Amino acid sequence: MKFVSFVRVRIFRTLVLAFTVGCLLAVLPSLAQSNSNQSNSNQSNFNQTNSTASIMLDGRKIFEVTPSEQYSAQERAEYVNQVLQEQVKTAESPISVEIKDQQKIPVIEINGQHLVSVTSEDTPAGRTTQEQAEFWRKKLQTVIQKAQYERTPMYLIQAIVISMACVLLAIALSWVLGKLWCNWLKPQLEKDAAESAPLEGAKQPNSPKIAGQFLLGLIRCAIWIYALIYITNQFRQTRQLSRIVTDTLITSLTSDLIPLGDNSYSVLNLLILTGLFVGLILLAKVIKQGLRSRVLRFTGLSRSSQETIAVILNYAFIFITSLVLLQLWGLDISSLTVFAGVLGVGIGLGLQGIAKEFISGLVLIFERPIQVGDFVDVGGLMGTVEYINVRSTEVKTLDDITIIIPNSKFLESEVLNWSHHSSVSRLKIPVGVAYGSNLTTVRSALIDAAKEHTDVLVQPTPRVFFKGFGDSSLDFDLLVWISEPRKQFQIKSDLYFRIEVILRHRGVEIPFPQRDLHVRSGSLPVDISPQLVESLAQLSQSLAKWLDQQPTANPPQDGNGHK
Repeated sequence: MKFVSFVRVRIFRTLVLAFTVGCLLAVLPSLAQSNSNQSNSNQSNFNQTNSTASIMLDGRKIFEVTPSEQYSAQERAEYVNQVLQEQVKTAESPISVEIKDQQKIPVIEINGQHLVSVTSEDTPAGRTTQEQAEFWRKKLQTVIQKAQYERTPMYLIQAIVISMACVLLAIALSWVLGKLWCNWLKPQLEKDAAESAPLEGAKQPNSPKIAGQFLLGLIRCAIWIYALIYITNQFRQTRQLSRIVTDTLITSLTSDLIPLGDNSYSVLNLLILTGLFVGLILLAKVIKQGLRSRVLRFTGLSRSSQETIAVILNYAFIFITSLVLLQLWGLDISSLTVFAGVLGVGIGLGLQGIAKEFISGLVLIFERPIQVGDFVDVGGLMGTVEYINVRSTEVKTLDDITIIIPNSKFLESEVLNWSHHSSVSRLKIPVGVAYGSNLTTVRSALIDAAKEHTDVLVQPTPRVFFKGFGDSSLDFDLLVWISEPRKQFQIKSDLYFRIEVILRHRGVEIPFPQRDLHVRSGSLPVDISPQLVESLAQLSQSLAKWLDQQPTANPPQDGNGHK
């Protein structure tokens, strides 16, 4: 049941990811193809956009005006905005907005004061100036009523209550998302990883967990950004600033800033393209795992061959789909020739190390001097090869520590591969016994100890060699063959334990280092000069005279007066 559940989850994830990428491939390229047309239309409307100015009241955009014969659009907008602000501040009663004709030109007046004249340039096609004036009048009336209401204490209390409710709602949503992550999604991801680990034979990476935490953080940030924008729009003092920040952010994301080839792309387009590439890489990873665990496993190939095929297909899929994606996105690949030339120069100068590791990785993948699953010794680091990438190789040591080794080290230094072509390898167990031991007993004891171990192969049979006479022992080598090089240290330890027990049981002594020191008596011929003999004689006479001149001390007496 666990296997079926695991397969269902994997298939569901694969289908969802494939559907998402397919939708992006179907929708986003059309958006990219329209970039050029949109940029052209934006360019054609650039002068028109810059020739208009917005009429604003308390941060709300009402309409836009165009230049007249006497004034520019900015001058007209500044005058209208100033009049609106003064009328809203000073007027206590409702403000009247009326339309009057002056020389056949509709003029909008506010409380009898001239506000703006509606010209033919302000009127779009299919509408008269009178209709445009009436349209502006209604919008002005609505916005002015809102502005007057926002200056009342009742609205201020209402805005504060709404803002506090918005903050509380954002806190509640963040808390609910955290609870859903901790109590449902995170345990489910850990359960899936635990169930899939035995099937794939390796510890699963925690990339889904990291991706989930990152997505949770993005959702929380979006909630608080939206709450902040909504709160600032409730107050007229901050609405203008909020609008400026929002418009600047949207403009910076959607404006065509980066030219590539014949088209120009915005930051948002590049972000979407980057997300699409990430989706393709994730899809390639899912396909690679599916090939390795669902298809190649049943082909009967070795683990190293399966890994090689999966890696080659993975990089081929990424390369081909990247080219197709760039073409569908509207980016001319031929426009990247200059970039390719610069990249080639960078590889030749500053990226020599990366290029060296990349080429070494290709040599390892295709020539296969080492393969996934081999037990190797590289510079004193012993472990099992887990993955061979184009830049580095992952080796898991006997301490279950993963070490990342550059690929060039496998080609430039000596590598001891215990599993190359065959996993059967020979172990040498040196043993020393005391002089005078029965050699036949020693040989049979070593052979018996080897045959009793379950990891020692029956064929080839264990063998014993008499190396020679050592300083303190008779030296032997026990040769055994094993099929699991990774367990060689454990096998050696087990054999030594068993050898010691058998030798002690059969009366064979294992010696310790000994050294014999022989000392012989005799006289040493010493030649002394006459001057030295004369000096020693004079010194002896002087010492004797000095002792004679010293007073003799009274000897101690006992209680009876005897000395």
